[in-house]
Amino acid sequence: MKQIKNLALASVLCAGSYVAGMAQQVAPAIPADPVIEQNIQNWLKKMTLEEKIGQMCEITVDVVTDFPGSKDGFKLSEAMLDTVIGKYKVGSILNVPLSVAQKKEVWAAAIKQIQDKSMKEIGIPCIYGVDQIHGTTYTLDGTLFPQGINMGAAFNRELTRRGAEISAYETKAGCIPWTYAPVVDLGRDPRWPRMWENYGEDCYVNAEMGVAAIQGFQGTDPNHIGPNHVAACVKHYMGYGVPVSGKDRTPSAIPRTDLREKHFAPFLAAIKAGALSLMVNSAVDNGMPFHANKELLTDWLKRDLNWDGMIVTDWADINNLCVRDHIAATKKEAIKIAINAGIDMSMVPYEVSFCDYLKELVEEGEVPMSRIDDAVARVLRLKYRLGLFEKPDWDIKAYDKFGSAEFAADALQAAEESEVLLKNEGNILPLAKGKKILLAGPNANSMRCLNGGWSYSWQGHRADDCAQAYNTIYEALCNKYGKENIIYEPGVTYAPYKNDNWWEENAPEIEKSVAAAAQADVIIACVGENSYCETPGNMNDLTMSTNQRNLVKALAATGKPVVLVLNQGRPRIINDIEPLAKAVVNVMLPGNYGGDALANLLAGDANFSAKMPFTYPKYINSLATYDYKPCENIGQMGGNYNYDAVMDVQWPFGFGLSYTTYNYSNLKVDKSQFTADDELVFTVDVTNTGKVAGKESVLLFSKDMVASSTPDNIRLRNFEKIELQPGETQTVTLKLKGSDLAFVGYDGKWRLEQGDFKVKCGDQWIDLQCTATKIWDTPNR
Repeated sequence: MKQIKNLALASVLCAGSYVAGMAQQVAPAIPADPVIEQNIQNWLKKMTLEEKIGQMCEITVDVVTDFPGSKDGFKLSEAMLDTVIGKYKVGSILNVPLSVAQKKEVWAAAIKQIQDKSMKEIGIPCIYGVDQIHGTTYTLDGTLFPQGINMGAAFNRELTRRGAEISAYETKAGCIPWTYAPVVDLGRDPRWPRMWENYGEDCYVNAEMGVAAIQGFQGTDPNHIGPNHVAACVKHYMGYGVPVSGKDRTPSAIPRTDLREKHFAPFLAAIKAGALSLMVNSAVDNGMPFHANKELLTDWLKRDLNWDGMIVTDWADINNLCVRDHIAATKKEAIKIAINAGIDMSMVPYEVSFCDYLKELVEEGEVPMSRIDDAVARVLRLKYRLGLFEKPDWDIKAYDKFGSAEFAADALQAAEESEVLLKNEGNILPLAKGKKILLAGPNANSMRCLNGGWSYSWQGHRADDCAQAYNTIYEALCNKYGKENIIYEPGVTYAPYKNDNWWEENAPEIEKSVAAAAQADVIIACVGENSYCETPGNMNDLTMSTNQRNLVKALAATGKPVVLVLNQGRPRIINDIEPLAKAVVNVMLPGNYGGDALANLLAGDANFSAKMPFTYPKYINSLATYDYKPCENIGQMGGNYNYDAVMDVQWPFGFGLSYTTYNYSNLKVDKSQFTADDELVFTVDVTNTGKVAGKESVLLFSKDMVASSTPDNIRLRNFEKIELQPGETQTVTLKLKGSDLAFVGYDGKWRLEQGDFKVKCGDQWIDLQCTATKIWDTPNR
């Protein structure tokens, strides 16, 4: 048995020699800076083994927090800093003090204290990391943008870039140089509790938005991150969003074709865009933990892409190789497997024993010194690129735009462009001023629900305390329509926070809402989910809660028109109440300005322009993505058994209504026959045929008619967002490379095969023909 185990692990152990022998088939993902590289070599020559290993260790701030002293506010423990930095030479600290967002001044003072200690003891600055994933989520009074799923719905690259740019500026205002974002996992299973952190189900959208976010976070020169920018950390590498069970941190079983073609695509784009660091998927795929997978960590990233960035684990995931996944008998063995597989920094996060074990492994010859030097070089390179050696901390007074009205306006625009109109029977929306509105549902008066997790606290449960300066849906509607016109009677409410009980509801008082409906002209029912994050958000039933569905049914029975507002991180099944609503708006998790955005949209002061970034399921056992295989949606087959399959969803990917209408015409391409080396230039005329101005996301899809591996039904290939006045026509240009239409075949190689394609934009279709097959021997085309 021991022999079998060693054979299984052999594939993930390396000798550390891959650095010297790295294939130079591609240009470096980030061009090397000779000065930085020389500085790194100088450090490696004079550092002790203990100092090198310390740089590979990341500890949570709780370990160095003086909790007795924290009664009067956050305070670091000098004694623990002496141990962690002085003795163990730890190179990184992460997380939010006291588990709640802090003022920028508190952040700056704490990080200065850490940096003073690090520079005195080691001469190398510490790097502090934090999860600012939708704006400045852990810095009080900063600007919170919509969550990633909303930014995907906006289909606006510039908004995503701008949001990341603002987040970087405000993160830097607290002396924090490193953020664990963007999240480019594919949200392809709506049961998964982290679906809302990424940009939706499509790999192209995640790739494009991920690149835009990296540009916003890091600026234009990844070798020299400026004073208003931070290092990005792309996560979670990779395939995190398709667990077989639908639950967080549980195994996936991803075909190699999908892993390379779809799940890897956003990370490939991010690395090519200059991402400086990457965080690994906590889970297991086809029996192999990602943290132990040398092929994916070393070969696909570092060798094939010639990438010199840094790989950091997720929370305690090296230990998990032993205590959870059982591919290692001890924590020490787990460290050997992970470091040899290509991990550069371990988010331990509580045990400095990582340093002791890794030192023993090096001394025993189980982890080669070349692997240590490679990992430490990557850590030092990140710190040099951030300028931390020159300025370990800085004067935050220069950041005078922090929390500014300018930033708020951008966040409001992002929220307006991210809320999706899914139904509008009889043009009930926009709602005219002067109407009496009954506002009901548990999400109607909650900042927590608008923001979701990673908002002031991990589970988002502190948002109502920390975001009192912003407007809930109720407050925003009062401001828009007048408080005298808003009747607030929720009918269903969430239970007070206790031990991550986000799903619990108080005893319903539906009869109060029904009684209040007598005084209303229209009912707005705000339903969905309370905030949650990661594993606590696991669930066993995707159906919306019984109380909330009963509330909508009872309100609809009054005969008053119902506008259903869905405020949730994933699509909850609502097939029994959707027909009862005259209008449906999916606001998802729009952030601090989501209530104001909704009020503007409902009143017609802004126009809906968002489109669904994922497929909204109609039935609990019929979960699907838009790029399904043809056999998943076919008519009845003739013969004795009459096999068939039906793709029946609530709303498809890319669907979204507006207060105006658009006409597509004259779809053209500059060449109808192409090869892999050609560029295809498509043009289409889009006309606003309605009476109000609007923004339209122009989506370009392709369909491979016949392939050696069964092709996807359809694939998104490009998009642009335009703004049109009534009656205005724009000619939109969308470009593709011929190679963009390739796929990963059953043999694991990229293939563009001779044959017919169709391309769709709006309701327009055009035919293409590939005239020559091309098969790539290189893994990334």
